[in-house]
Amino acid sequence: MAISYNKLWKLLVDRKMSKADLRKAAGIAPNTMTRLRRDEEVTLTVLNKICSTLGVDIGDVMEFVAYVDD
Repeated sequence: MAISYNKLWKLLVDRKMSKADLRKAAGIAPNTMTRLRRDEEVTLTVLNKICSTLGVDIGDVMEFVAYVDD
């Protein structure tokens, strides 16, 4: 299984909020935002900060997706 944060990016577009705005509002480190952009794992603490800042549930910002075999 892989992680996808596409839901988060779509949510930010809907709210006309940039990734930099989210980073500042949630108090997230720049390197953590890089991990999010690369669909890499981040801590639950980071996800909690994002969800609290946006007023959403964790399922609204991320999902697990199956690997596609080539």
